Amino acid sequence: MKVAVDQSKCVSSGQCVLLAPEVFDQRDEDGAVLLLQESPPADQHAAVRQAARVCPALAIELDES
Repeated sequence: MKVAVDQSKCVSSGQCVLLAPEVFDQRDEDGAVLLLQESPPADQHAAVRQAARVCPALAIELDES
């Protein structure tokens, strides 16, 4: 799995950080998403998928190939 984020779409809701804190964080200055792991380990995949599903701005893109 490869993860990409579009910081320009992010609305700083923080749901991704709550669901997958090993993969996502937020910038201190504006709360925009920060990607900590572009290729998270398999044990994080379910949480990352859930984070992408609940993102209100659809700022998280997953490549499962």
